[in-house]
Amino acid sequence: MKSILWTLVIIAMSTMNPLAQAVRAAERAQVPEKYKWNTTDLYPDEAAWKKAKDDIAARIPALAAFQGKLGASADAFHSALSFLMALDLDLTRLGTYASMRSDEDTRVSGPREMKSITEDLGVKFAAAVSFLRPEILALGEAKVKGFIKTDQRLEPYAPWLDDILRYAPHTMSAPEEKVSAEAAIMAEGASNAYNTFTNADLPYPEVTLKSAEKVRLDASAYTKYRAAADRDDRLLVFKTFWSRYKEFERTLGATLDANVKTHIFNKNVRKFGSCLEAALFNSNVPTTVYTQLIKDVHANLPTLHRYLKLRQKMMGVDQLRYEDLYAPIVKKVELNYTPEQAMDLVEKAVAPLGPAYTADLKKSYESRWVDFMPTQGKRSGAYSTGVFGVHPYQLQNFTGLYEEVSTLAHESGHSIHTYLSDKNQPYPTHDYKIFVAEVASTLNENLLLHHMLKQTKDKDTRLFLLGSYLDGLRTTLFRQTLFAEFELKIHEMAEKGEPLVGEKLTELYRGLVKEYYGDAAGVCKVDDLYGVEWAYIPHFYYNFYVYQYATSITASAQIAANIRGDKTAKSRDGYLKMLSSGSSKYPLDLLKDAGVDMLGSGPFNAAIKEMNATMDEMEKLLAQK
Repeated sequence: MKSILWTLVIIAMSTMNPLAQAVRAAERAQVPEKYKWNTTDLYPDEAAWKKAKDDIAARIPALAAFQGKLGASADAFHSALSFLMALDLDLTRLGTYASMRSDEDTRVSGPREMKSITEDLGVKFAAAVSFLRPEILALGEAKVKGFIKTDQRLEPYAPWLDDILRYAPHTMSAPEEKVSAEAAIMAEGASNAYNTFTNADLPYPEVTLKSAEKVRLDASAYTKYRAAADRDDRLLVFKTFWSRYKEFERTLGATLDANVKTHIFNKNVRKFGSCLEAALFNSNVPTTVYTQLIKDVHANLPTLHRYLKLRQKMMGVDQLRYEDLYAPIVKKVELNYTPEQAMDLVEKAVAPLGPAYTADLKKSYESRWVDFMPTQGKRSGAYSTGVFGVHPYQLQNFTGLYEEVSTLAHESGHSIHTYLSDKNQPYPTHDYKIFVAEVASTLNENLLLHHMLKQTKDKDTRLFLLGSYLDGLRTTLFRQTLFAEFELKIHEMAEKGEPLVGEKLTELYRGLVKEYYGDAAGVCKVDDLYGVEWAYIPHFYYNFYVYQYATSITASAQIAANIRGDKTAKSRDGYLKMLSSGSSKYPLDLLKDAGVDMLGSGPFNAAIKEMNATMDEMEKLLAQK
C-alpha cells in the first residue's frame, strides 16, 4: 500500500538526460506502438477513467460510516479495512494513469487536469481516513491482535497494523489528525515556490563559448556544458551559472528555510526528538544508520582523494579544480544501441539472478510495459511506477547511448522489484520503502557493468566503463552523503532556533565541499563562489531522502559481490526473497534476509573495496597504454 496518507504515484529515482531533450524531434504519433507503454491495461480509455473517478469521489464520503465503529467486532474491523484498501488501490490506479498520460505529452492540458483532479481526491481521501490511525491506537494492541487471531481475513493486515501501532507515541486525537491531514496541502508551498522560480522565473544567463556558440545556461544546459572538453569553457560556465544563483541566495534561502519549518512543525506535533528521527521513523530506520554513513564517508575520504588524484593525472592538469569534476577523464567511445539491443544486453546482464527473474524481465519488455522514445513534450528523465493487480510501467527517453542502457537496467530493477512484491504479497504489504527500492536498481547497474567488462577486451572501452562507474560512485556515495550531512546540519540549526538565511547556508555548504574534496590539502581546489550550489539541489526539499542513494549503493555492492562469490545460489535466493517481500518486514530486516547488515560498516566497506579495485584496474590499463 502506498500509505494511508495516499500518495499519487511512486516515481523511482529519476535520471535526467539533456541529450534526450535535445533530440526530441518526433511527435508521439510517429513512434511505433512497440516502443510505447500500453496504458489500456489500466483503463480502456479516458471515458473509463472518468467513470472510475466519479465512482471513487462517491465512495470517499462513505468512509465516515466506519468512524467510531472499528472496535465493534472483528468483522466490522475487517469491513472497514477492506473498504479502505479497495478505495486506496482504485485511487492509486486513477492517479497513476493520469500521471502517465500527462507525462506522454506535458503540452496537453487534459491529462494535467486529470492529475489535478486526482491530487484533490487524494487530499479528500487523506482527510476522510484521518480518524483511522488514532481509532486503531485507541483500541489498543491487545484488542487489535485479538481481532487478527479471531478472523483469519485480517492476517494479511497484521504487518500494516503493527506499523500503525508503532506510531502510538506520535499520533494525535482524531480531530487533531484531521487538521494535520488538511494542513498537509500547505506543506508543498516552499517546494512549489522553489520549483516554479528555478524552472520558470529565474533569469538564466547566456554565455558565448570558444566555438562562438551562444548558450542560455538553464539547468539542462549547465548539466551539459559543465562537462565541456575545453577547460576555459567549463570555467566560464561555472562562474556564470553560480554567479546568477548567488544573486538569488537570499530568496532561495527563504524557500529552503520555509521548507525546513514544515519539518520542524511535524517533529513538534508528532513528538519526535529530531527532524531526522521523524523522517526515518516511517521506514523504522534508526538515526544511527544515517550518522554512521557520514562517519564512514569521512573515514574514507582518502579513497575519494585517490580518485581525484587519478582524475587529475588522466586529465593532465597541474591542479584539479571543482570545474574539472564532470569533464570526461577517458576517451568517449562509440557505444550505441537500439532498444532491442539494450533489452537483450540487460537480460543477459541479470542472468546471475536466475532464469525466473530473466523471464519476468523479458515479459515486461515484450508486453509493452516500457515507454522508450523521447518525443515532443514528453517528460524528461526515467522512472518506474506501477499499480497492484496490473503490472509495473517504465518511462524512458532512449537515444541509444550506453548510459541509457544503464538507465534501462536501473529502472528494470525497480520494475521487477514491484512485480515480484505485487505477485507475492497481498495489497496491505505489497509496497516497499524507498530504503530498499534503490538497492534493486543499483544492483542491476552493477551486474550490467560486470557483464560489459567480461565481454569487452578493448582498453579504451574498458577505461570508459570503469571511469563511468567511478564517476557514479563519486556522485552517489560521496556527493549524496555530502548532501545528507548538509541536510542534517541545517535541520539541527533550525531545531536550535537559528534562522537559515542564504548567506549562512552558503558558508556551511562551502565548508563541507572544501572538506570533502580536500581543498586545504590541494587535492581539488574549490572556488568560494561554489558554496551557493546548495540552492541548485531540489532534493533538499525531499525531507532526508538523499542518504538512501548512498546506503542503497553500498547494500547492492555487497549483495552483488555475495552473488558473484556464492556457488550455491543462497545469496541470490536471499536477494530474490527480499524483492518478493514488499513491506511484510521492515527494510533493515529485509536486507538482513539478503545478507546485508546496515547497522554496521560492512556494506560501505564492500563499496569502497570495489571502488579501489576499479582504480587498481584503471591504473594497470593506463600503464599498458
